[in-house]
Amino acid sequence: MEERLQKIVSRYGHVSRRAAETMIGEGRVSVNGEIVSRMGTKADPARDAIRLDGKLISSESTPVYLLLYKPRGYVTTLRDPQNRPVVTDLVKGQGERLFPVGRLDYDSEGLLLMTNDGVFAQKIQHPRYGVPKRYRVRIEGHLTADEIQRLKKGVRFEDGFFQPRDLRIEKRNDKSLWVSLSISEGKNRMIRKGFAALRHDVERLVRVAIGDVGLGELKRGMYRHLTKQEIESLLAYSSQGGQTVRPPKGPTS
Repeated sequence: MEERLQKIVSRYGHVSRRAAETMIGEGRVSVNGEIVSRMGTKADPARDAIRLDGKLISSESTPVYLLLYKPRGYVTTLRDPQNRPVVTDLVKGQGERLFPVGRLDYDSEGLLLMTNDGVFAQKIQHPRYGVPKRYRVRIEGHLTADEIQRLKKGVRFEDGFFQPRDLRIEKRNDKSLWVSLSISEGKNRMIRKGFAALRHDVERLVRVAIGDVGLGELKRGMYRHLTKQEIESLLAYSSQGGQTVRPPKGPTS
């Protein structure tokens, strides 16, 4: 549960509320690696990594890093006012404080990371770290040469801009086309809106990789723990500002 930061610092740092406010004002407190000096900022001590003078003061359980194949029909929130299935339903027993890293909309499927490590989540999902996410997308109809060029240059729509990297044609069906592409931002429904601007509806959208970490043979609704090497690889991407992802195997039917 989120609380005012000065209250958390006071409780876990064993200082008075006024002393906690002074520490925050002096820039001695960070949340998920970011210095916070503004009063009134809120944080969740069970989810966020809160440090005073570089030392962790918030409660912290053993870090958990899961790779989940999110099926369609699940929302990437901790609770849903419409009572739709939530992704935490799929990882019960792995920790009460797990949360999704970034989003994958209700109609989309594929690789979703789950963790209780706020710093890790921030470095993977925030656009400034440039960690690439790769998708396979089946669209209605076929792309013309002109449309492919427009995609490479970037397509502007009503509330955003879509410029995929490493766009590849994967498979042509009679009335649809599979493409693979990479993006490093995660704005809501950006891929769907980008193709809609070219009058191509997205029929299926699968995230197949984040960085060099792919779905592999994982089935829908199943999950596994990330290896130490995979965690280090993802963090290395964030420290280098992102790279081009090698396209892993994924659905093409």
